[in-house]
Amino acid sequence: MAKVISITNQKGGVGKTTTSINLAASLVKRGQKILLIDMDPQGNATVGCGVDPDDIESTIYDVLLGEASAEQAIVKSQCGVHVMSANGDLAGAQVELLNEIGRELRLQKALIPQQDAFDYIFIDCPPALNVLTINALVASDSVLIPMQCEYFALEGLSALISTVRKIRETLNPKLSIEGLLRTMFDKRNTLSGEVSRQLQSHFGEKVYDTVVPRNVRLAEAPSYGEPAIDYAPESKGAKAYLGLADEMLGKSIPKAVSA
Repeated sequence: MAKVISITNQKGGVGKTTTSINLAASLVKRGQKILLIDMDPQGNATVGCGVDPDDIESTIYDVLLGEASAEQAIVKSQCGVHVMSANGDLAGAQVELLNEIGRELRLQKALIPQQDAFDYIFIDCPPALNVLTINALVASDSVLIPMQCEYFALEGLSALISTVRKIRETLNPKLSIEGLLRTMFDKRNTLSGEVSRQLQSHFGEKVYDTVVPRNVRLAEAPSYGEPAIDYAPESKGAKAYLGLADEMLGKSIPKAVSA
C-alpha cells in the first residue's frame, strides 16, 4: 500500500515543488513507483516533470469535482514519475467546493483505488491553508516539511505544526510529521547554522541528515521540463535529493511528533 506524503509549508519559496519533483524522480531511480499530485494551481510540479497540463484531458481539478477518476487523470512523465497534473482551473475548485458536503475528503476518496498501484504518493501543496491543502493533509499519512534555515522560517514552521495538530484532531488522526528537510542551505551563513541546530534540538531524528544546498542547477532544471537528477545528475543539488531518497528508504516508519 502506498504511503501518502504531503510536501508542504505555509511559507512560500522554501523549495516545496523542487523537493516534490526531485524526491519523486530520485525514488524512481531507486526502483520505486511514484505518483506526484500537483495541488498548486500554478502547476509548477506538472511542468517541472515535463508534462504540458494543456495537453491533458483530465487534471486534479476534474478529480476533485468528481468529473474524472484518479486513474483517468494520471499520466506517466518522461522521467518515470506518474503525475496527476494541475493548471489554472484548479484555483476555481476552491470556490466550487465551498458549499459542498465532505469537500475536505474529495482527494482521500479519489485515491483509495490507487493505494496498491504505487509505493509512494507525494502531494505538492500550495503555500496557503485552503481547501486544496486541507484535502492533501486529510488524504496523507504524513507531512514532509522543506524549510530554509532562516528566522522567519521558524515562525512559519510554528504555524504549520499548529495546522497539523488541528487536522489530526478533527479530520485525520493518523497524520504525522514525516520529516523536516533543510533546503537552500548556505553553510557560510551563521544564521543558517544556528537555525539548523535549533531544528535538530527540537525535532531530533525528524530532521533529515540530508541537507539540500543552494544550487543553480536545481533552479534551472524546471525550465527544461526535467528533474535536476536528469538535467544535471552530477550537481550537488541532484546528489542531495538522491541522498534524501536513500535516507527515506532506509528509515523505519517514523512516529508522530507531538505538535
